[in-house]
Amino acid sequence: MTISMYQASVPSFIRTLENLSVILAKGAAHAEAKKIEPNALLGARLFPDMFALTRQVQIATDMVKNGASRLAGVEPPKFEDTETTFAELEARLRKTVDYLKTLKPEQIDGSETRAITLKFPNGSMDFQGMPYLIGFVLPNLYFHATTAYNILRHNGVELGKMDFIGKP
Repeated sequence: MTISMYQASVPSFIRTLENLSVILAKGAAHAEAKKIEPNALLGARLFPDMFALTRQVQIATDMVKNGASRLAGVEPPKFEDTETTFAELEARLRKTVDYLKTLKPEQIDGSETRAITLKFPNGSMDFQGMPYLIGFVLPNLYFHATTAYNILRHNGVELGKMDFIGKP
C-alpha cells in the first residue's frame, strides 16, 4: 500500500490548523475568564529569543500554504503578518484552511521528485518534493503549532494532549 503526497500533506495540514484554532479559542476564553489582557498571551514567548504566540501561528500557516503550493507547482497566496488579536489569528487559520481545501489531489500527487528551491537572504535550500514535505514542512508545522500550544499552556491555559491531537 502506498500513500499519496496529497494524503500525506493537506489533510494533516488542515487537521493541525483546525486543532490550533481550538487551542487559540481556549486561550482567548482563558484571557477573558481570568481578566488577562489578551496581548499578554499573544505576545508571550517561551524564551526571550523565541517568537511570540502570534508569530508562531503566522509561521505555521505560512509553512503549510507555501508548502502545499510548492508541491502543487502553484504560486502561494500572500498573507500580511498584521494579526494582533485572537480573532484575527482565527481568521488567518480559517483563510489558510480554505485555501488548502482548493488544492486537489491531482495537483500534489506525483510531486515526490519535484525540484523545490527555497531562497533566503543568506543562501538557498534545494529539495525534492518528498524530502521537502517529510523533512521540512511537516516538522516546521508541528514545531510552531507545538510552540503555540506550549506558550498558552505555560501561561495557565487548560490544555491537554487531545487539544493538540484533536478528535479522529
